Amino acid sequence: MINKKMEEALNGQIREELYSAYLYLSMSAWFETINLKGFANWMKVQTQEELFHATKIFDFLNERQGTVKLQQIDEPPDKWDSPLAAFESAYKHEQHITGCINDLVYEAIEEKDRATQVFLDWFVNEQVEEEASVDEIVQQLKLVGEKGQGIFMINRELGTRTFVPPGQSEQST
Repeated sequence: MINKKMEEALNGQIREELYSAYLYLSMSAWFETINLKGFANWMKVQTQEELFHATKIFDFLNERQGTVKLQQIDEPPDKWDSPLAAFESAYKHEQHITGCINDLVYEAIEEKDRATQVFLDWFVNEQVEEEASVDEIVQQLKLVGEKGQGIFMINRELGTRTFVPPGQSEQST
């Protein structure tokens, strides 16, 4: 059974993960409006990943006989100055989520909740991948600038991304 303090912290992380999904879905919608469907696809897949993360915590709380309490989600922004600005915002957000996960780990250690600590190790590793993935696109966008063929090449590449639940190998479709 999970203690109340850890239960509350994990419920807060469910909110963070759902906000992440909401943010990336908003980014996907914005990319659609500027006709960058590959960028929109990448963000839509990211939305699915964030929903997977929220559900993983949801299921863990239930397995530990905790109570899931879904919380209000703030409205995300709905436009950015450029594709680079959107991905820089996503990178900053992923850094925020990494901080939240780290805080949960420290809380689990303080509460001597080894099961939660082990569970959170997956998220620690996932955040390393999340930050690296977004930063790679930020760096590519900085290299190609805001206009021209480079954006369209990146758009084409991002359009090939598909959602593969973590733990399964990625396959192109």
